[in-house]
Amino acid sequence: MTVERQELDILAGFDKSKFDYLPGDDRYLTAENQPKLKFNLIGTGNIGQEHMKVTVLEGRATINGLYDPNQKSIEQAKDVFVNELQAGDVKVFESLEEACNDPEADALLICTPNYTHIDVVRVAAKSKKHIFLEKPMTTNLEDAYEIMEIAKDYPSIFQIGLQYRYKPIYVEAIHEALERKSVGDIKTISIMEHRVPFLDKVGQWNKFSEKSGGTFVEKCCHYFDLFNLFAQSKPVEVYATGSQAVNFQTFQYEGESSDIIDSGFVIVKYENGIQCNFNLSMFSPMFYEELVLCGNEGRLKATETERFVPLEGPDNYLEIIRAGGSPSKTSTPVYPTEIQKSGHGGATYYEHVYFVDNILGKTTSTATVEEGFWSIVVGLAAEESLRTDEKVIINDFLAANPKDTVVNK
Repeated sequence: MTVERQELDILAGFDKSKFDYLPGDDRYLTAENQPKLKFNLIGTGNIGQEHMKVTVLEGRATINGLYDPNQKSIEQAKDVFVNELQAGDVKVFESLEEACNDPEADALLICTPNYTHIDVVRVAAKSKKHIFLEKPMTTNLEDAYEIMEIAKDYPSIFQIGLQYRYKPIYVEAIHEALERKSVGDIKTISIMEHRVPFLDKVGQWNKFSEKSGGTFVEKCCHYFDLFNLFAQSKPVEVYATGSQAVNFQTFQYEGESSDIIDSGFVIVKYENGIQCNFNLSMFSPMFYEELVLCGNEGRLKATETERFVPLEGPDNYLEIIRAGGSPSKTSTPVYPTEIQKSGHGGATYYEHVYFVDNILGKTTSTATVEEGFWSIVVGLAAEESLRTDEKVIINDFLAANPKDTVVNK
């Protein structure tokens, strides 16, 4: 029995378990398809487990095996997969090489700490399997160039995990601004993120710039990807300020003091004249994101809010104010409940939908390796500006680490 994809899309997020009393032959719309693809998950911490959950929820693939050098992460991930998700059994690999070269796996999901990405990709790419690499793709330009070189003629899908572009507010903003041209020609872009501090990680790697790439790379590459996407141009200048104003000022791990910033501002100028600014605070008692696009024909504002207090207000909000008598509007873009709560407002789920679509031969708008590269170029330039307190010229910044001398060394 085959359920048409269109019908599955209509029922996305619908709880089919209430029909479990029906014999298999009596289930059509609520039938569970057998997954066509098998993924091996490399890195089974918090984000790895999110990818595991949405893989099962999406349904066209399953997790075939797990690899992580941290035994507690493996134990928890396996428990979630077998007992919470009830998705069957799952293999545990003893080495990265074993996980990457498993003949049963169609694709590899790489969700390891930032600083390990290059070493994992070097092994994973030898398998020629489809690769999903979490953001940021690397923590420095040298490794980024190497991954660009690996991906240039890679025979399978190589997708970068910049899923924020699939949050419902940004899906609608992209549609309105880039497809409908609702604000006309975009002139300025502003993004704000106010949130809680970096959470705990194995080895606390996200508290140190050397391992994370720095806050502007680790956290903010998502927003710089959105800058690049809306600007439809290449960045030419970056200036940043920031500080460790509140968080981790006395934090030490294995004798090393945390050096990441928790707040800052970044200004980015693009080749086509578009100007952008980014505002970050990581000591806010809530999660709040805001995008504002101003064009010559209108203004778009999109927000996402997660409060920890019982105050009323929409979680998602989109507002378009247009000039010249054109219609203006507000909306509250959302996904089905089960998808919305599956991680990052449903963005990770749809990232997986499109990863599977890519594997099956359908062209999608998922982030390419080149787009992943430019998202961290802005982040690394911002970190450089922060260190020097000077404006960074992107061409000069890239020339200081030329591709040819890196990939041909």
